[in-house]
Amino acid sequence: MPIADLLRLHLQDEGYQVTHCADGNQGLAQLRTGGWDALILDLMLPGVDGLEICRQARAMATYTPIIITSARSSEVHRILGLELGADDYLVKPFSVLELVARVKALLRRADAMARNQRNEAGALELNGVRLDPLTRQAQVEGRPLDLTPREFDLLYFFVKHPEKVFSRLDLLNQVWGYQHDGYEHTVNTHINRLRAKIEADPADPARILTVWGKGYRFAHGGPAA
Repeated sequence: MPIADLLRLHLQDEGYQVTHCADGNQGLAQLRTGGWDALILDLMLPGVDGLEICRQARAMATYTPIIITSARSSEVHRILGLELGADDYLVKPFSVLELVARVKALLRRADAMARNQRNEAGALELNGVRLDPLTRQAQVEGRPLDLTPREFDLLYFFVKHPEKVFSRLDLLNQVWGYQHDGYEHTVNTHINRLRAKIEADPADPARILTVWGKGYRFAHGGPAA
């Protein structure tokens, strides 16, 4: 039995509704209809490949958990997939039961984060950054920020925990929802992108600071003049 059919049967046994697209163009058209709870993407698709679908999914306003599966086992491909916004990356051959378990874990994580943000008393404001968890709007010094869903979640986590130092593995666990050695590069990439958007001088940041040998912290005080 093809692995896509086997996976669909297992997910349906867990109560999920599954739509399978064997062609990248068809998959991209389905993505644009919206309303998806999670995406499982194969990199090697005819037409539009999985990375491009991942890239376009992350450009959308709504955050959707994404798992990439691929026969490409190199660290470069794994990091590229994660930096484009995938939440997880499984190398073939993999256990279908493990993939189902990871889908369930990502959905639980996304649901918990959405509930927590709905329960927040209101917008957070610190060091010139203002974040509204309900509308998911962000500003720095009154200027609107164009953040991806993951960038918003990372910045929101930092602002909620000012001056506390987090390692890259801490951030993967708390914000991405997993903790696997070798995935830390995606944290660096997201922090660099955030710095480019919220810092007056990304090369000399005044908000997201590097604590050498330990990780990162969000500074409580205002930016340097």
